Amino acid sequence: MTAPSSPAPTVELSADDARRIALRAQGLLGAPDRRAGVRGVLRHLGAVQLDTISVLARSHELVPYARLGAVGRPAVESAYWGSAATFEYWSHAACVLPIEEWPLFAFRRRGYRTRGHLWGGEVTEATYRRVLDRLRAEGPLTSTELGGAKKTSEWWDWSDTKIAVERALAFGDVVCTERRSWKRVYAAAEQAVPAELFEQDPTDRECVRQLITQAGAALGVATRADLMDYHRLKAAPFDAALPEAGLVPVTVAGWGAPAWADPAALATAPRGRHRTTLLSPFDSLVWDRARTERIFDMAHRLEAYTPKHKRVHGYFAMPLLAGGRLVGRVDPAREGRTLVARQVSLTSPRHVGALAEALREAASWVGCTAVRVEALHDEALRPVVEKLLS
Repeated sequence: MTAPSSPAPTVELSADDARRIALRAQGLLGAPDRRAGVRGVLRHLGAVQLDTISVLARSHELVPYARLGAVGRPAVESAYWGSAATFEYWSHAACVLPIEEWPLFAFRRRGYRTRGHLWGGEVTEATYRRVLDRLRAEGPLTSTELGGAKKTSEWWDWSDTKIAVERALAFGDVVCTERRSWKRVYAAAEQAVPAELFEQDPTDRECVRQLITQAGAALGVATRADLMDYHRLKAAPFDAALPEAGLVPVTVAGWGAPAWADPAALATAPRGRHRTTLLSPFDSLVWDRARTERIFDMAHRLEAYTPKHKRVHGYFAMPLLAGGRLVGRVDPAREGRTLVARQVSLTSPRHVGALAEALREAASWVGCTAVRVEALHDEALRPVVEKLLS
C-alpha cells in the first residue's frame, strides 16, 4: 500500500545524526535514569518483548540490563510482575507494557472481539463464563489452577479452559499482570486494572495516534515501516493517524525513505557516554531487522530456529554494542559458574577491549566467576582476549 503524501521535510539529518538520535531515544546514549530504574526503562520504551528462550537470561531481563548495567535480577522481576504497574499484551509481540498503556490497546481488544473465535477450537459460552466467574470470585489464577492448560502433551493442544482464558485476555475481559515460573497469571480486568484506566474508552484512531507518538519517542527517528512495526499497527489506521501524532517529517541521508522524528529528539544534539553491552536479539533497538541494517549496517537475525548445521553466528547470537555501533556478535551459554562464549565475531580487532568489558560485566551480572571463549572468528586475537579476561 502506498503511503499518503506528507509535508515536505524541513530537517535534514546525516546517517550518524539518526544513529545517535536512535541510541539516545532507546536509552543507550547518555546517563541512564537510575532513579526511575527498570520501570522507567519500560515506560520510555513503551514495550519490552517477552520470549521463552533463556540463555544468558530471559530477554525481558536483558533489556533493562543493557541500559542500566548490572541491576539486580530480582529487582527486574519485581518491577515487571505483580506490581500493578504493568500488564502483558500483544504489542510488537507478546510484551510487558506499562499499565498506563491499557487504554491505548482498546482498539486491538475490540478488533479481537470482533474476530471472535481466536486460537482455534470451539469453546462454549458456558466455559468462557465459568473462567471469568472463577477469576472474579477467587482472584488471580494460572491456567493450571483454572483446570489445566493442555489436553495432551502436544504444545498447542490447548484445553477448552486455556483457549477460553486466552480469548478473554485478547478481548480484555482478563488481564495478565504477573508470571509465576513463566506461567501467565490471569485476573479479572476490572479488578486488576486501576479504575481510572479501565474506564477509559478511546476511539481506535485515538489509540493509534498515541501509539505512533509513543513509538516515535522510543525510536527517536523512524520510517513509516519502523513506526508501524513498533506496535504492529496496520497501514490504513496508521496512515490516517500519523498526521495527528505530532512527529516532524525529516530526511535522513542514505535511508531512501521518508522519515519522521520526535520533536524532543531534535531539540538537543545527542551527547554523552555510550553503553558497551550485549543486546538481546529481541531488544527494541534491534528487533526490526531492516531498521538494524539501515542504521548499523549489520544484517542480524535470530538463528535459534535455524538447523544447527546452517547457523552462521550461533543459537542466540547477541549483538555487541560499543561506541554507538554494533561491532560484533557473541553466542553465550552458561556452564555452572562459567559464562561461555561459544562463538565470537568482531568487525575489527580494535573492539577486543569492548568485547572483554561486555563479557566480564555480563558474567558478573548472572553470577558467573569465569569467562571462557570457545570459538573466535579470528583466532589470532585469542592471546589478547584471554589476557583481558584473565
